[in-house]
Amino acid sequence: MRFRLTGDQRALRAGMRELLVRRFGGEVLRAAVDSPGLDRVLWRELGAAGFFALRVPEADGGVGLGLPEAVLAFEEAGRALLPGPLVATHLAAGVIAGAAEGEVVVAGVDGGGLVEWLDEADVVRGDADGAVPLKSVDPLTPLHRVPGAHVAVVDPVAVLLTAAEQLGTATRVGELAVQHARTREQFGQPIGGFQAVKHLCAGMLVRTETARAAVYAAAVTADPVDIAAARLLADEAAERGARDCLQVHGGMGFTWECEVHLHLKRAWVRARRGGGGAESEELLAVDLLA
Repeated sequence: MRFRLTGDQRALRAGMRELLVRRFGGEVLRAAVDSPGLDRVLWRELGAAGFFALRVPEADGGVGLGLPEAVLAFEEAGRALLPGPLVATHLAAGVIAGAAEGEVVVAGVDGGGLVEWLDEADVVRGDADGAVPLKSVDPLTPLHRVPGAHVAVVDPVAVLLTAAEQLGTATRVGELAVQHARTREQFGQPIGGFQAVKHLCAGMLVRTETARAAVYAAAVTADPVDIAAARLLADEAAERGARDCLQVHGGMGFTWECEVHLHLKRAWVRARRGGGGAESEELLAVDLLA
């Protein structure tokens, strides 16, 4: 399958990136880590930009676009480490009043019993009674778990949008690794000149572009099996990419000035949404054996 972005899709992606760079750049990201909490002003700006209403029909006041466009927007959100229950609020647009405009924050109990941003939510979809707080590895993703919750069937659209966020992280950490490899010098030359560093960066690129092809194709077909494959590839690209980026940066990757460790922590949290990748693995196995 060949997937080429249209001019409108490229403009959508560029516009979303410009908005997030302007409103959630590096300094704002670090301030958010220092003072956790959902930025309601930014949330409403996302609503005004159509982020949550992308797939709501125009007749209902939405943007009237499709899943491919939503994937592009969520990829940019992942690249920027944008916090908040983005997927749950997007899925609630057109169903819960105020969600499309960013006036209402919606959290959801996922298939594995996890709830992100429960305390900040105006509306919770699913039964969150008895939810207990968890210590999240990601300082920008507060978590609760519903005790005794059984793993349920996960919405394929939620899986795909999470994969798009993971793709954004994989892309960003690849950029950070290459940038550091070009500028950091050891033994009188940039570390990017050393074969071991070249191999790390090349591996990151291969995994990212493989995941990109799978995520974009799944956005076109909306097939649950394609989405399952995209999820697994995107999780691997994000998690391994962030770890390899840390290797390129050395100990500097864990310092406050560097955002790499935040990408790794967010990738870990996303990879465990919906009970992890077990359901996607089983779906693929059934399809392969059929």
